[in-house]
Amino acid sequence: MRKLTIDLKIRDELLEMLNFLLDKTESIELIELIKLDFKKGVKMGIAALNMKAGYTIDDVDFPEFMDTLTVLKKEGNRYIIFAKVTFFKKFTSLAKKFDLDIIWDTPSIFSKDKMTLSVTANEENLKKFLDLIKNLGEVKSVSFTKAIFNEQTILSCLTEKQKEILIAAKKNGYYSYPRKINSKELSEKIGLSKPTVVQHLRKAEVRLVSNILTGY
Repeated sequence: MRKLTIDLKIRDELLEMLNFLLDKTESIELIELIKLDFKKGVKMGIAALNMKAGYTIDDVDFPEFMDTLTVLKKEGNRYIIFAKVTFFKKFTSLAKKFDLDIIWDTPSIFSKDKMTLSVTANEENLKKFLDLIKNLGEVKSVSFTKAIFNEQTILSCLTEKQKEILIAAKKNGYYSYPRKINSKELSEKIGLSKPTVVQHLRKAEVRLVSNILTGY
């Protein structure tokens, strides 16, 4: 199993259908997909609407295909919502093709400029997904990471050595403020040279930030 994250430039036809929302939001983020029924054409989930300055969720004229919309929480211009959505009839046949053995994952972020989608599956279903997603727009970037289903998932983008050194740095106070240990002292504890430790930490930090901020 691997996790796939892709960036798409959405087809103009699809963007026009969603202008009612995209004109007033900076982005829409999937937080949790609760139900996805391709036979009935229904999707339920929890999402975050990040509104543009000067707009609130009350300014959005939601169409009929949004059967249910409940605001769960408001944080400034960010609204956490529960929504039940019916697929566009025009895209029903295409949507059914996405009934694959995949796990819809995060980050999944939609804005006027691009769509970022993440799914986890085996190689066969990831290939099918990649072939199908091209119907929605132009694929701009593709990345794969190892799928790990536990509390350390966020570290799955790191090599074992990067993970080992990063965890050691955290445990020994390298990331405390103020620092309890400097890079020279940390390298002596780990038993590696200072340049090697610093290089692994910098690469790990870059990978983590890039992974966390995928889609931004």
